[in-house]
Amino acid sequence: MASRILIIDDEEKLRSLLSRIISLEGFTVTQAGDLMSASRILQKEAFDVLLCDVKLPDGNGVDFVKEVKEKYPLTEVILLTAYGNIPDGVQAMKNGAFDYLLKGDDNDKIIPLLNQAINKSSQNKKAAIKIKNKSVSDFNEIIGNSTAIQQAIHIAQKIAATDATVLLLGETGTGKEVFAHAIHGNSKRASKAFVAVNCSAFTKELLESELFGHLAGAFTGAAKEKKGLIEVADGGTLLLDEIGEMNIELQAKLLRVLENGEFIKLGDTKISKVDVRIIAATNKDLKKSIEDGSFREDLFYRLNVFSIHLPALRERLDDIPALANYFLDVYAAKENKNAVQLSDDAIKLLKNYAWKGNIRELRNVMERAVILADDIILPEHLPYEIQNQNNTASNNLSLSNVEKNHIQKVLQYTRGNKTKAAEYLGIGLTTLYRKIEEYHLTP
Repeated sequence: MASRILIIDDEEKLRSLLSRIISLEGFTVTQAGDLMSASRILQKEAFDVLLCDVKLPDGNGVDFVKEVKEKYPLTEVILLTAYGNIPDGVQAMKNGAFDYLLKGDDNDKIIPLLNQAINKSSQNKKAAIKIKNKSVSDFNEIIGNSTAIQQAIHIAQKIAATDATVLLLGETGTGKEVFAHAIHGNSKRASKAFVAVNCSAFTKELLESELFGHLAGAFTGAAKEKKGLIEVADGGTLLLDEIGEMNIELQAKLLRVLENGEFIKLGDTKISKVDVRIIAATNKDLKKSIEDGSFREDLFYRLNVFSIHLPALRERLDDIPALANYFLDVYAAKENKNAVQLSDDAIKLLKNYAWKGNIRELRNVMERAVILADDIILPEHLPYEIQNQNNTASNNLSLSNVEKNHIQKVLQYTRGNKTKAAEYLGIGLTTLYRKIEEYHLTP
């Protein structure tokens, strides 16, 4: 299916020109002359990339980026501007824009940039949906000897062999997907598919299509029949991550699957049957969601046959060195470096830190440290906020300062190689150049 592009610009001639250029590359293009029209179109159709003008009759494209990324996180936005306005560009990137282009002068850059944005959109979708066949995950792969994590492992081992529905509770980054993999890998369904979907990454309409599938012609853009993830997971396990973000109308359809294994594809009238084990995960208090009317009480009790609370990293401080060393080994191998070790001072700082992002945050910190260090991780190889955690009121802890210091250190590590630095930072080269100019950095 051709990638779908929405062009938003009030200049009809330019809109038509861009549409012709992009259509000739095999993309499906839709046009809108203002933000209101674009919003109506987005409510009905899904797009991979938006090409949006900055100055529009009914609003500003820079502000619109933030709205789009909140409602349609899988969609990338490229801004078009008639002026090389650096502050606008910086704010656009902060709001989640993929990049921005100057009108007219950059027509030759549109197609390569579109392909990059489409690739990013595809990666977003793959990250939100993971399908793994014949899982061999084992509980022995879960790192940690603290009482809190061992209790969670003990419960998960007991229920893995059953078909019972499981509800995994815990803060973001505590390893809920790792536990779900292990439960599936130790069940009688281990030879079948393990499918994980992040419910918060999709709009209600797109999530419904992804979960339950659709017939050809069920909605605009549905060119052919599509099998839903529930059907893909038939015989195996379906992990519904961030279940608390699921629209309440979809919750009713999910309840039917849990009660009798039945569902109806979009555009179909025929009932389909499926045999799938559901594991749900959330960082929300679902009982509060029931009280405010955003979550069904009957669905909660169907999901909460067994609940497992995964402890926050601050509740298992003694596990931090083992987890950190595991990530160091992983990223040292990735960077083709010799084994990297943690200094005692670095370990002390890691164990004293709050870790609001839990294991996921620790993993990112270790990846950064491997890039910056040689053989041993010292305090100076850790992010500023970890080095100076007793001085959190300092202005130096502002997001811009942390970002500035990190980019400068990566540039030093790559000896000024901007292409390599952009790769390590996970940003585009044009974005890096803007950051260098914004922060007055020395490559």
